[in-house]
Amino acid sequence: MSKTNSTKELIGIRSFGRNGLMTDRNNEIVYFIIKPSNISVLSDISIGIKVTNLMHLLSAQPNIEMICSDARESFEANKEYLNKRIGEEENRKVVSLLKADKAFLDNIQLQMSTAREFMFAVRVRDGSEEQNFASLNRVEKAITGEGFECKRATVDDIKRFLTRYFGWNVPDENIDDSDGDRAVRKWVLPDLGG
Repeated sequence: MSKTNSTKELIGIRSFGRNGLMTDRNNEIVYFIIKPSNISVLSDISIGIKVTNLMHLLSAQPNIEMICSDARESFEANKEYLNKRIGEEENRKVVSLLKADKAFLDNIQLQMSTAREFMFAVRVRDGSEEQNFASLNRVEKAITGEGFECKRATVDDIKRFLTRYFGWNVPDENIDDSDGDRAVRKWVLPDLGG
């Protein structure tokens, strides 16, 4: 009998930890969100300094992993659907409206194309909670010491990142820990003990 795996099991995540994601290998991945610099307004010298600072950070902290992701959702599936509908539609007025919708999505995506999110990930391996806390503080100090503004990612930040990674549109409200949590809270009445 075959067993189906959850997404969580497939990517090796056990749960949320104190500082980040707990993995199946009993270590924790802690994320630091980096505030990006607008390099289009920086001089060549300033850009060179940023690159040098990043090289120093990565050589001093070889356990840091870098992540760059879109900070906004993708409209590719919507645009594919509109292209399909344009090819199938016979009414010229409807085709015109579909093309206008596609142009609107192209414009939105172009405006958001520079919306990127940068993170550093650090894997915290075996150690006491006190040792891990001190180690993470040293990493954060090293990041800020090289001129990067950062903050530790919260559980909500990590959930938002994972939803984008898996191609979902990120909702405006908080993301549930498990699929269906909101429906259960809304529709299941608590046992009032009587």
